[in-house]
Amino acid sequence: MNFCFKKSIHQFSRYCVVGGISFAVDYFVLWLLTEEFALYYLVSSAISFTAGLLVNYVLSTIWVFDERNIKNKNIEFLFFSIIGVIGLLLNQLIMWILTAKYGVYYMYSKLISTAIVLVWNFFGRKYLVFSVKI
Repeated sequence: MNFCFKKSIHQFSRYCVVGGISFAVDYFVLWLLTEEFALYYLVSSAISFTAGLLVNYVLSTIWVFDERNIKNKNIEFLFFSIIGVIGLLLNQLIMWILTAKYGVYYMYSKLISTAIVLVWNFFGRKYLVFSVKI
């Protein structure tokens, strides 16, 4: 097994742990805002996704991606966030389709959308944020 592949597997494993923590924050905030504060589930989802994004950024830069090719942290966070916003749009679309069109409970829709968005976020961040030189 070559070094790059091993490193990607190692990073993806760590990213899954970080993703799990971020997801717990995201999922709890989604539930809290929707159930306790009676916000519309897609509004709650956007807010909760943002909370998860911030947790994910901090943990990813500390523990997952050891190569920091973008020297300016503001630009790094901007790129990280752009990938996150695309992930948010995917998340919202998947949740809306599953919940509004197919009647799936919104919390289950969130689980499904998270699995799909996880893959996008990891590869987008690995190859577009933490491997480009700026």
